[in-house]
Amino acid sequence: MDKIIIKRLRVFARHGVNEEETVFGQHFVLDIEAQADLTRAGLTDELDDTVSYAQIIKTARRVMTEQNDKLLERAARRVADALLAEFDRIETVKIRLMKPDAPIKAEFDYVAIETERTRETV
Repeated sequence: MDKIIIKRLRVFARHGVNEEETVFGQHFVLDIEAQADLTRAGLTDELDDTVSYAQIIKTARRVMTEQNDKLLERAARRVADALLAEFDRIETVKIRLMKPDAPIKAEFDYVAIETERTRETV
């Protein structure tokens, strides 16, 4: 199984349980790992035989900005489910959704949720 990896995709969105998070928004960061059989693409060198990185990014951005979720768990699951629904070649997807500016009185790099979904779990 092959893997497409997108690291540190930055998206401005309005997720959170606090009102100011949904009003003012903040930056979120995603790591995406999509497992797929890309054997044919390696042989043919044709874009139609793989999964476009640009299209994965477009889908993730759309899902992150189309609605406001209270929980990172919900937003991450929606991204994973959308990728599985829109790209037949993807068999498993792992999403790490990071919130570097979470309104918590502490010093940290980010808080995050990681979810892994397969075709069988959708």
